[in-house]
Amino acid sequence: MVKEYFEKLSKLIIEVDLESEIDVPTEVKDFYTGAVLYVNKAIRVSLSPVGLAIKLPEKKVETLIKNGSAKQFKYYSKGPVKQGYALFESPDLTNIEKWKKYLLESVQLKSDK
Repeated sequence: MVKEYFEKLSKLIIEVDLESEIDVPTEVKDFYTGAVLYVNKAIRVSLSPVGLAIKLPEKKVETLIKNGSAKQFKYYSKGPVKQGYALFESPDLTNIEKWKKYLLESVQLKSDK
């Protein structure tokens, strides 16, 4: 199952053409039950059975959660909430422009390694 998420996230990054938009290293890796995107050695995106989680500015996350577009993100159901991440359940990964906007916004955040 991890391979499925690795392939989906890799495909999204290619379709978004993220590497041509930024000048820092990126890498998709297996991570627990899904895959993550590292940008400049910091996790910025997670794709797993719970959905697509993207690290965004706190105010943006609060707005997305408040308007029902996203939920709080936890790696495990009983784990702590990962601050600064918006979780998009059952994301339509074909909506390239939407994800490109969020990914570029995520890349601009200060590193939190």
